[in-house]
Amino acid sequence: MIEKSEINSLKEWLLVEENNNALEISVEETHRFINNGDRIVLLDVREEEEIALGYIPGAIFIPMNELKKKIEILIPEKDVPIIIYCAIGVRSLTAVKILKEMGYKNVLSMAKGIEEWEAKGYEVVNDSKLTPKQLTRYNRHILLKEVGLEGQMKLLKAKVLLVGAGGLGCPAGLYLAAAGVGTIGIIDYDNVDLTNLQRQILHSTYDVGRPKTESAKDAISMINPEIKVITYQERLTHENAFDIFKNYDIIIDGSDNFPTKYLINDACFFIGKPYIYGGVFQFEGQVSVFHPKGGGPCLRCIFPEPPPPGTVPS
Repeated sequence: MIEKSEINSLKEWLLVEENNNALEISVEETHRFINNGDRIVLLDVREEEEIALGYIPGAIFIPMNELKKKIEILIPEKDVPIIIYCAIGVRSLTAVKILKEMGYKNVLSMAKGIEEWEAKGYEVVNDSKLTPKQLTRYNRHILLKEVGLEGQMKLLKAKVLLVGAGGLGCPAGLYLAAAGVGTIGIIDYDNVDLTNLQRQILHSTYDVGRPKTESAKDAISMINPEIKVITYQERLTHENAFDIFKNYDIIIDGSDNFPTKYLINDACFFIGKPYIYGGVFQFEGQVSVFHPKGGGPCLRCIFPEPPPPGTVPS
C-alpha cells in the first residue's frame, strides 16, 4: 500500500483517495503539495473582515455567500485541483459539497483551517498596516462588520480627552485603552483617596495619595502599553480649556459638578468638538452626545441654567 507521504503530487493523492470519497486534506499535506509546485487553486471562503487578519499566500477569495455566483467566473476549469479553507474547516467542507454539486471534480477542504495552518508555523500574509501583534489583539474588533480593519485603524489614530479620572472617567479610560484608541488625554487635579476605590477602577490601594492622572496612566499602560497617555495634573478652567481641547477629536465628560460641565460644553461648542456628556448619582445616570457641527443642540439648549448650588448632591 502506498503511504501518503510518498505521493508527490496532489493529483496522485486524489486518485488514491478517490475510492474513499475524500472531502478533506490535512494542513501538512496541503503545505507539502504547495511547496512541491503542484498546480493547485487555493480558495479562501472567509469574510473580508477575517481575511484582513491574514491569508495563505496565493489564495483567491470568494466569500461563502457569493460562492455559487462567482466560482465559475473565477475558476472555470472544473477538473483543476482546488483546496478550500476557512477559519477552522467547517465552512470549507460545505463549500466542497457545493462545488461538487456544480460539477467540480477535484475539490478538498483543508481540515482545521487557517488557524491550524498558523499553529503549524506556516506562512500567513496580510495587507494591513497593523503589526501581527495588533492584528491578534484587535482580532474580535476586526471581525465585526461595523468596525473591521478600517475602523480599527481609525481607533488607533483617534485622540480622546477624559475630563476627570473618577467614577465615570475610569471605566471610560479602561475601555478606550482596551479598544485601541491611540491617544488618551486625562485632566484631573485630584489625588486618589481610599473612598474612591469602590468605584474608580483605574486606581488601586497602592495609589492612595498619588495624583489620579498618574495612577490612571499607569493602569492604562498595563492594559495596553501601545496607547499614548497624556496627563494634565490641573483643574480645567476657562484659561486652559481651549488649548487642551484643540488637540483631541472627542471630549468625554467625567466631571462631577455643573460648572465644569458647562465649561466643557461651551469650549466644545466654540471649537466644534463632539462632547460626550455623562452624569451619575447612585443608581441613576444620564449620557448624551452633543456635536455642534452636526447642527444639533448643546447642553445649554437642554439645560439653559445649572440648578442652584446645594440642590443637587454630587
